[in-house]
Amino acid sequence: MTNIPETGRTQRVTIRLVVIQILVVSLLLTLGGRLWYLQIRNGDEYEKEAAGNHVQQVVQPAVRGSILDARGVPIADNETRLVVSASRTELMKQDDDGRAVLERLAKVLDMDPTTVRNKVRLCDSRTEQPCWNGSPYQPIPVTDDAKPRQALQIRERSEEFPGITAKPMAVRRYTAPYGAGASQALGYLSPVTDKEIEKAKDTDSPFLPSDEIGRSGLEREYDSELRGSSGVTRYEVDNLGRVMGRAESDKAEPGSNLVTSIDSRVQAVTEKSLAQAMKDARKEYDKNTRRNYKADAGAAVVMENRTGRVVAMASNPTYDPNAWVGGISGKEYARLTGKKSNYPLLNRAIQGQSAPGSVFKVIPTAAAVKAGYPFDGRYDCASSYEVGGQVFKNYESKGYGSINLGRALEVSCDTVFYDLAYQQWKKDGGNKPKKDTKDWFYKTAHQFGLGKKTGVDLPNEVTGRVPDRAWKKEYWEANKDAWCEQGKNAKTYAEKIAKENCATGMKMRAGDSINYSIGQGDTLVTPVQMATIYAGLANGGTLYDPTLGKAIVSPDGERVKKIAPKAHGKLPIDGKTIKQMDKALQGVATRGTAAWRFGNAGWPQDKIKMRAKTGTAEVAGKQTTSYFTTYTDDFTVVMTISQGGTGSGASGPAVRKIYDAIYGVGKDGDIDKKKALLPRPESGLPKIDKDGAIEARKDTAFAKALKKGDGAKQQQKEGAAEAPAQAARREQRGTGVGD
Repeated sequence: MTNIPETGRTQRVTIRLVVIQILVVSLLLTLGGRLWYLQIRNGDEYEKEAAGNHVQQVVQPAVRGSILDARGVPIADNETRLVVSASRTELMKQDDDGRAVLERLAKVLDMDPTTVRNKVRLCDSRTEQPCWNGSPYQPIPVTDDAKPRQALQIRERSEEFPGITAKPMAVRRYTAPYGAGASQALGYLSPVTDKEIEKAKDTDSPFLPSDEIGRSGLEREYDSELRGSSGVTRYEVDNLGRVMGRAESDKAEPGSNLVTSIDSRVQAVTEKSLAQAMKDARKEYDKNTRRNYKADAGAAVVMENRTGRVVAMASNPTYDPNAWVGGISGKEYARLTGKKSNYPLLNRAIQGQSAPGSVFKVIPTAAAVKAGYPFDGRYDCASSYEVGGQVFKNYESKGYGSINLGRALEVSCDTVFYDLAYQQWKKDGGNKPKKDTKDWFYKTAHQFGLGKKTGVDLPNEVTGRVPDRAWKKEYWEANKDAWCEQGKNAKTYAEKIAKENCATGMKMRAGDSINYSIGQGDTLVTPVQMATIYAGLANGGTLYDPTLGKAIVSPDGERVKKIAPKAHGKLPIDGKTIKQMDKALQGVATRGTAAWRFGNAGWPQDKIKMRAKTGTAEVAGKQTTSYFTTYTDDFTVVMTISQGGTGSGASGPAVRKIYDAIYGVGKDGDIDKKKALLPRPESGLPKIDKDGAIEARKDTAFAKALKKGDGAKQQQKEGAAEAPAQAARREQRGTGVGD
C-alpha cells in the first residue's frame, strides 16, 4: 500500500472545492440572469400574460340596430324576451355540480332535464349539440322563450335556484309588415365561429364569442354598422376559477339603424303577386311537354329609374328568417338547404341565372345601330330563317313583312334579329374569323353591363354570362378532353356531336350567333341585371348600382350617413337611339306583345306612359322561362318565372297588379290617388326624433285592404314550400325561340 503525502491530499481537496465553488457561482449567475430576463427585460410582457390568465370576461351583447323601410316601418328589429340563463361558475360550487338545481329548473320550464343539463355543459370535439361553446364564465342561455310565471317562480324562489337568472333581453325579430317578408333581401343571423373570431381579432371590428353576425342579405352587407359593440365585464379569478374581484369594464354600445329604400307595402304586393302568378301558371297546360307548367321558382324587382334604389325585391320560394332566431334546428336547416324545397335561401333576384329570351332584344337592337344598320331601315320579318340547312322559326311562325327595328321590338320578330346577327357573323369572317373581329353583338352586351355584377349592396351576387369568343374558348378548353374521349368511336348522335365539339368546339358558329341574338343559347342574365338595363333606358342612359340601403342612422339619431346613388356606367348608345327604342317599347305595351296586359286592358297610357318587353326563353330539358320587363317614367318592374310559360302570359298579370297598386289604377283605368301606394319615388328619409327614435308611417288603410284578400302571410307560407326543381344557381341553357 502506497502512502500519499499529506500535502498532495490537501491540494486535491482544495482543487475540488474551487471547482464546486465555480459551478455554484455559475449556476447562481445563470439563475440571476434568467430572473433578470423574466422580471426586468420582459417583465411587462409576462406580467400582462399572468394577469390575463387570471381575468375572465362576461359579455353583455349589444342591441343590434333595426332595419327599416323607406317610411320608417321596422322590417327587422328586436323584441324583449324572458331569457333564463345559468352561471356555470355558481353551479360548480355546489356539491353535486348543480344537478339538483338544474332538475328543479327543468321542472319549472317544462323542459326535459337531460336537455337542460346538456345546454350548460361545455362543448369539445367529442360533445354533440346542445352544448355551450362560449366562455365558461358567461351566463349560459337555457331558453329565450320563458313565460312570465316561470320567470317569477325562479326569481321569487331564488334560494332554490342559485346561479340561475331570469331577465328580459333583446332578441332579433323579423316583423314582415303587411306580410312582406323580404326574406332573401334581409338575410338572417347566426353565431360567430372560432375561425371568424381569430380572423377579426386585429381588425377595427373584432368579434366576441357571444356575437351573432349577418349571414346573408342586408344583415351581412351592413353587419358592422348594425352590430354595435358588446359590453365586457372583467372578473379577477384565482387558479381554481373562483371570482376574487371585479376589474375594469366596458359598456355595450348599440348598433346603428339602417333605413332602406324598400317600401313594405309595394314589397307585400310584389311578393303576393309573384306567388299568385306562379300558382296560376301551375294550372296552365303546356302543349310542348304535355303537362301543366311547374312554375318552380321566380323573382321580381321594382327599381327607381333615376337612382337605382330598390323599392321591392322578391324571390320565391321563400322562407321565414325568424327560424334562425335562437338557433335553427337540424330538421329546419335541412329543409331550407335541400332540393325538395328548391333552395329557398337563394335570392333569385341576384342569383337566379337564366336565358332572358326576347327581353334581351334591346341589346342586339343597340348593337345593330352601332354596327351601322339604321334604326328606321327596312328589314324582312319572315316566318322562318334558314342557314346551312337549319330552319330557325319566328315566334308562332308569324311573319310581318318589311319592318323597321322599332316594329321588330314591338312584335318581337325573331327573324329580323337572326338575319342581323348572321350578316354580322359573316362580316367578322364566319368560320374563319378575322383577327380584328368587331363582334358588335357581344361587345354591346358587355357595355350594357352583362357578364359582370351590377354592384347591388347585397352579398353573393352572380355575374350571368355573355357567350362571346373568349368564353367559347375557355369552355372548349375545360371540356375538350371529355369530348374527345366520348367521340373516339362516334356512332350515336351524341358521340358525333362530341367528336365535332372536340375538333371545333372553340369556334363561334353561325347558329351560336343566331340563337344569341334573341337571348337564347348560352346567354345567362339575372333579374337585377335586366332591371338595371331597363332603368337605364328609362333615365336616358345611366346604369346605376342597385341599392337597398338608403341611410345609416346612429342610435341617438345625431349622425345620419346617407347612401348616395352611384352609377357604374352609361349605355353605349346616343340619346336619339334611346328615344327611338323608348317609343318602340311603348308600342309593345299599346299594340305589341304586351298590349293585352296594358293597351287593351284599360291602362291609362295618356297619363302614365308604359313601356314593356316580353320574353319566353326555351331551356334544354325544361319548360319555358317567363320574362317580363317594363318601366314608366318613375319605376322599372321586372319579373321572371322559371318553367312558367310565356312572358306576358305568366308574369304579365302580376306585373300589372304591381303597377296598379303603385299608381292606384282601377279596373276601368281610372286613377285613385288615395289608393296609390307610391305615385312618385320616396325622396326623403323618415322623421328622426330628438331621442333617436325613427317615426314609422304605417298605412292602416292598406293593411285593412290586404285583410280583405287571402292574406299576404299565407302566400309567404305557400312560397316557402314550392315544388322541387334545380337550384337557381344552376345554369339554364336556352335553346331556341323567344317571344
